[in-house]
Amino acid sequence: MKQLLNAKTLLYVISLAAIYGIVQLLISVNIINQYYQVNLVMICINIILAVSLNLVTGFTGQFSLGHAGFMAIGAYISAIITLNMQQEYSFLIGLFAGALVASLVGFLIGIPTLRLRGDYLAIATLGMAEIIRILFLNIDYVGGAAGLTGIPQYTNWPWLFVFTAATIIIISNFIKSSHGRACISIREDEIAAESMGINTTKYKVLAFVIGAFFAGIAGALYSNYFYFIKPDLFNFMKSIDILVIVVLGGMGSITGSVLAAILLALISAYLQSFPELRMVIYALLLIIIMIYRPQGLMGTKEFSLSSLFKKKADKIQ
Repeated sequence: MKQLLNAKTLLYVISLAAIYGIVQLLISVNIINQYYQVNLVMICINIILAVSLNLVTGFTGQFSLGHAGFMAIGAYISAIITLNMQQEYSFLIGLFAGALVASLVGFLIGIPTLRLRGDYLAIATLGMAEIIRILFLNIDYVGGAAGLTGIPQYTNWPWLFVFTAATIIIISNFIKSSHGRACISIREDEIAAESMGINTTKYKVLAFVIGAFFAGIAGALYSNYFYFIKPDLFNFMKSIDILVIVVLGGMGSITGSVLAAILLALISAYLQSFPELRMVIYALLLIIIMIYRPQGLMGTKEFSLSSLFKKKADKIQ
């Protein structure tokens, strides 16, 4: 059993190294040019956003529409720090500062709002995101409605890969832990979870804080790649876009969130050639997928190598 676990870990490491190496090679020989790099950046950022929102909505069962607000906090805090320090190490300082501030705001907002359920929680988190956006809209120090420009471009493929992989691994391990099982029990039946002694408010706030932390990381990566941010980039529709990825991939499936983020980015990029019909075709594709696959691409299932190792174990026996 120990040998199988070691082999499984080794295979995961090799797979990650292969993905990183292949993409880096394609970038270095300019097969992935500037246009494709922009799409690659958005895929990685959307994966981070979708996986972190899935923890809150898919695994803990809390209908949140405030993820864009946490992304905005991460983007602005990181941009301010990198603009003022103008040093390469300032990128990491700004990124973690933005993520920590986003998680702190998530904690402060989560305590009162996560006592709500269903539509009431969605409205409360939507209002929270709009308050954050309006605050940035009226602060002259960060450019107000005109936005913040001249942000150094420190985000590149190595950093994108590191933080995307870290997000997936950390949240996946959290879900497999006792804390993650407590979150899933809240999704399945909150009253039953409370009757079994689970502090539901504590675990809902914990999931909310972790989700906000990674949303802040996504915002920091965004601001340090596109040079320019403004409050309207983090409006209500951004939260909806993230939620669409989660629902399409499957509520409660990390693999589904990753696949849906990649699929929607590729569809959106391909439809750039049809600007007049782009959003119509995009919406129709989503409607068709939801009609014929309402549970999402993966449902609650995960792509795993465990089945392969189980077969190997059976052969050994």
